[in-house]
Amino acid sequence: MLENYLPILIFMAIGLFIGVALLTINRILSPSRPDSEKLSPYECGFEAFEDSRIKFDVRYYLVAILFIIFDLEIAFLFPWAVALNEIGMAGFVAMMIFLGILVVGFLYEWKKGALEWE
Repeated sequence: MLENYLPILIFMAIGLFIGVALLTINRILSPSRPDSEKLSPYECGFEAFEDSRIKFDVRYYLVAILFIIFDLEIAFLFPWAVALNEIGMAGFVAMMIFLGILVVGFLYEWKKGALEWE
């Protein structure tokens, strides 16, 4: 039974070896010239804060949620578009309802001003 796992173990060993080898080669060959600008923390376009517990504007999170929603929408649209001939009119109507709900949510966010930064 162990011989069934031997190819997997060999594959994992080769992958580990290649990963370690590439990191080692990078460490040896790459120039290392750190300065204060390279070593400074950078997150999301904001300047580094004095206190890590400062509150972010809620609109930042709303835009992130909107991005996730529309990203998921595209993930649902690709398989739907491929299988549109097989699912027929019922699938088309179901997707139009789904898109309608997303558009209503987007319009609500837009009317509430969640997309305005100033």
